[in-house]
Amino acid sequence: MRIHLGFTLVELMVVVAIVAILSSVALPWYGQYVQRGVRGDGISSLQAILDAQERFYTDNIRYTTNLADLGLTVNGNGFYITPNEDYAIRAEVCTVGGNPAPLTQCVQLRAEPQGGQVADGILEINSIGMQRRILPNNTVVDW
Repeated sequence: MRIHLGFTLVELMVVVAIVAILSSVALPWYGQYVQRGVRGDGISSLQAILDAQERFYTDNIRYTTNLADLGLTVNGNGFYITPNEDYAIRAEVCTVGGNPAPLTQCVQLRAEPQGGQVADGILEINSIGMQRRILPNNTVVDW
């Protein structure tokens, strides 16, 4: 009587095929979860900067479009780069009803995605309660 140890080539090929099918389904879902997690980090950064804007407003009776005034390190273009370099954030004047609002009333923060996060869209928040994401196809969704 002969005892067979190990696997046959057919059995190994079946296992490889099953693993390939599972990976082809799982990897896209994993990428979406990673993007959502990074988006959460971007939203946290936006909220922290908006909180700093509110403290600045308390002292100066106006908001600022210069993030360096808030104690943040900005690059040559005035953008604050998030710690993982997934978003470049800048402050800008709000538009209310199509007209610019003075900095004594409103400030808007815009987080432009970098690298692999570009497909997730731009994040925007302002001091009067607007929170939205602008997708690459220009569709606007609230967070």
